[in-house]
Amino acid sequence: MANKPTRDGFGEGLVELGKSNPNVVALSGDLEDSARAIWFKQQFPDRFFSVGIAEQDLVGTAAGLAMAGKLPFACSFSQFLVGKGLEQMRLAVCYQRLNVKMAGSHGGLSVGADGATAEALEEFAHLRCLPHMTVICPCDALEAKKATIAAAAHPGPVYLRLGRNPVPIITKPEDPFTVGAASQLRAGQDLTFIATGVLVAHALEAAEQLAREGIEARVLNLHTIKPIDQAAILSAARETGAIVTAEEHTILGGLGGAVAEVVVQQHPVPMRMVGVMDRFGTSGDPAELLKAFHLMPEDLVKAAKDLLRAKPHACGSKT
Repeated sequence: MANKPTRDGFGEGLVELGKSNPNVVALSGDLEDSARAIWFKQQFPDRFFSVGIAEQDLVGTAAGLAMAGKLPFACSFSQFLVGKGLEQMRLAVCYQRLNVKMAGSHGGLSVGADGATAEALEEFAHLRCLPHMTVICPCDALEAKKATIAAAAHPGPVYLRLGRNPVPIITKPEDPFTVGAASQLRAGQDLTFIATGVLVAHALEAAEQLAREGIEARVLNLHTIKPIDQAAILSAARETGAIVTAEEHTILGGLGGAVAEVVVQQHPVPMRMVGVMDRFGTSGDPAELLKAFHLMPEDLVKAAKDLLRAKPHACGSKT
């Protein structure tokens, strides 16, 4: 199957929801084409609303529609939706526990040439601290479609983080998707990669590289950042004794921090975090940016080997 951006999966899922539920409506901040909500607009023009370049109004209008009994999906660039609409998300949506679904496209470094001002690298940190907010980051287009449909059935506020750049399809149509439940994509007993979004595919590649050296790495796709799957994380900690997290997001308050909060309080083990360090993004080709920001499979391999040197009772042949 050809590579596809996760935003395409969102657009497909939104159209499917529109066909099955007449209360589903979509809103955009003048970026419906970029977020793929244009496909919904084309099929259901009377249930689509453009608020223009006004992300605070976008979230507030979605809240009003939810209070009127509709099931709104509000979408825009992730950086604009979260960066400008955070106050409305906090008070209009989360404080009232409204059934509003939000989709931020162009998350991470995939914006590419648009540069630092449009590259969202902080959404997890902003959103996972909001009470009642659910945060989901699909790893491929198939999972994004399932996540969109699951978001509609999940009560309360939901945020979907989507990407612009095509990524490999690593899940299968028959794979289940459950909000809050990580999926294990590869077994292993020496360490665990816990990844989200585009870095899940990189974690699988890193695990294959390590396997050729006799190191067996478990790979968890942690598509739901909040609520986090504590059981899967603790099983990984107990059974493999070491964890490497991987995300296309700042390591400050992101997936790595969320996993560490679980691990340090319940079953401490050595950890390493692969992600964007304390810096802004920059312009460039998305694939080159992943290399420049050290988010490639070889960077995960390096982190894993470094981690195994710190792992208690690590086998000398696995360093």
